[in-house]
Amino acid sequence: MQEKSEHKFAVITGASQGLGRAFAKNLASRGINLVLVSLPGQNVGELAHDLNRTYNVRTDSYETDFKSDQNIKALCNWLNEKFSIFILINNAGTGGTRRFTDVTANYINTIIQVNVKATSLLTHRLLPNLKQQKQAYILNVSSIAAFSPVGYKTVYPASKSFVHSFSLGLSEELKDSKVSVSVINPGAMKTNDEITARIEKQGYIGKLTLLDPYKVARFSLNKMFNGKTVILLNPLSWFISIVLPTRIKVSMMTKIIKRELTLG
Repeated sequence: MQEKSEHKFAVITGASQGLGRAFAKNLASRGINLVLVSLPGQNVGELAHDLNRTYNVRTDSYETDFKSDQNIKALCNWLNEKFSIFILINNAGTGGTRRFTDVTANYINTIIQVNVKATSLLTHRLLPNLKQQKQAYILNVSSIAAFSPVGYKTVYPASKSFVHSFSLGLSEELKDSKVSVSVINPGAMKTNDEITARIEKQGYIGKLTLLDPYKVARFSLNKMFNGKTVILLNPLSWFISIVLPTRIKVSMMTKIIKRELTLG
């Protein structure tokens, strides 16, 4: 068995694209060593190599699918054997916009497995490693949808409500430890052309609340290192999701989201 590295590492799930990729680049620019985790076939090894070459940080990568508990266990065993982890970013997630009557059981199971179970199991299995460090951080990626139930997404907002609640509870539980827990609730982000087009299909509100993942990553990491538990991002999204009465925001957001279904 290979000896554990004496260096400290940050682990990022869903690291190959979008916000995960932005987290990776930002942390590398700060001189932080990285372990990048992604689905198979997303060239995460190439990203790790590029960051190693550009920022002179140690990098490693791991490809797996969180749809399987066994895959999550294998990843955690590998991480705990090889690395001293002082940052865990639970960024991997999945969702979609569909009529609930049209989805399959597998679609529902995948959202719950990736968003809820993987976040919980990764945190549980890596927490002893994090507790061994002088100071450690957990950053969970929820969503602004956690505060606003919406039609045509249904299971996704519920899964992100779990992530938010889980993070706050764990933060309180660990408040006297060396592990700080933070959660962010971003809205839609410009991760690729397809997602940007889908969000812009929502109309004015969609365009107005669209976020840049690199700005989100920089802001979130600064707040995380300062020990902030709940990290607020887009004020307009926050207002719509928190301040408006539920009966108004659910109806309004469902009408906006329904426009995505007309995207060819």
